Amino acid sequence: MKKLISIVMMMAVAAQLSAQKITHQEIFSPKMNKKIKTIVITPNLQSKMTYPSVYILHGFSGSPDRIIKQDIPDLVKKAQEYQTIYIIPDGNYSSWYADSPIVKDSQYQTFIGKELVDFIDKNYPVKPEKKYRGILGWSMGGYGATNIGVTYNKTFGIVGSSCGALDLTSIGEGYNKYMVNKVLGPLERLNSAFLTDSKIKLMAEADQRYIFDCGTEDVQMIGMNRSFHKKLTEQKIQHLYTESLGGHDTQYWSRSLSEQLTLFDKFFK
Repeated sequence: MKKLISIVMMMAVAAQLSAQKITHQEIFSPKMNKKIKTIVITPNLQSKMTYPSVYILHGFSGSPDRIIKQDIPDLVKKAQEYQTIYIIPDGNYSSWYADSPIVKDSQYQTFIGKELVDFIDKNYPVKPEKKYRGILGWSMGGYGATNIGVTYNKTFGIVGSSCGALDLTSIGEGYNKYMVNKVLGPLERLNSAFLTDSKIKLMAEADQRYIFDCGTEDVQMIGMNRSFHKKLTEQKIQHLYTESLGGHDTQYWSRSLSEQLTLFDKFFK
């Protein structure tokens, strides 16, 4: 009898896991006039139920496939545990998730903040209120999540950045090394609208939750994250800022992103 019960339980678990989906799609962007590879991870969807959604942005040179295989390898499990739909768009190798003033088919801020959200809202059972929609990313994706999340503050209720490149003016040789110049132009002529600092005033009135973290051994990013935290504190903008041991590597952000997703879940509930 016990053996029979064990078999039934194992079958039930297997059925539940099989009902979860990892969907690879190509979603058309009218503004860029091209299709963008996107992965959507859903829990075991129940009839007439709606779910929170989180948009996850990879770092420089990353990809959606790398996220689920390496950066957040337990993301499928988290989708079921937190009953949340995760959307992972391909931000290209080095788009910086911005609306480029010089590259016509690199308009990723509009794609993710407007076009992709519209597509997901129409095709998946997500909760429509901003309280149940979040965005996060790391490194280049932390920059993108912050700028897109704050710009579309009526769309996203919570914004997270892990070891984000939050100050393009202080990355030195990295500005050209990480190809920011290819999408935003030369540093000496950079439009101030692309600076994360330019979003601080809007953050004070946006009615959102913010989470920032960085590794203490992340030589390139720790200074700019501390500086941004200080500026938000001076402006009395509520946010959570944490530092922990770690560098600018998969080991660090895999842990930090997992912790952020747990906080996102608490916010949704």
